Amino acid sequence: MDPNTFPTKGNLIQAKNSLALSRQGFELMDKKRNILIRELMELIDQAKDIQSQIDVTFRTAYEALQKANMILGINFIQQISFTVPVENSIRVKTRSVMGTEIPLVEAEPSSNVPTYAYYSTKAVLDEAKEDFEKVKELTIRLSMIENAAYRLAVSIKKTQKRANALKNITIPKYEQLTKDIGDALEEREREEFTRLKVIKRMKSS
Repeated sequence: MDPNTFPTKGNLIQAKNSLALSRQGFELMDKKRNILIRELMELIDQAKDIQSQIDVTFRTAYEALQKANMILGINFIQQISFTVPVENSIRVKTRSVMGTEIPLVEAEPSSNVPTYAYYSTKAVLDEAKEDFEKVKELTIRLSMIENAAYRLAVSIKKTQKRANALKNITIPKYEQLTKDIGDALEEREREEFTRLKVIKRMKSS
């Protein structure tokens, strides 16, 4: 038998303290969960907005590219595509939301200077380049938001699990323990009071 469950005043105080800490822990977990859910909902709204922007911008960019292919020739456009430098300016930092690390993706602004000569191309290619640059920037933002949303969802699940454990297991356990020890101590005090009355009566008779 666990000695901490023995009906003593010390164990009663310890049980009450544990119960108070468990309730406080549940309140903190509940607040954390609500904050994370609110943050997640905001990210979901942002993701929907960016996704719709990507759809529109990509459609426009693809149409411009198709026109450039027809006007300048697919082989010529393919040769120009080889001159586009590899994107290596992306950096990932993090920020903390209630202990959950959220990624912050940064990239250097794209250069407006084309990698091809203006005299050898048409304006439609410039339009396609500009639109695809926008698609790239939006995609970077979307990847950051989706990654952050996934991490928040995982953290919310863990927090909910801990809150449920406190609410359904730990708190009822210490509530029952506090009641049992308190009842046992009260019963002991009544027995002691009755015993003292009997002793007092016997002495006075």
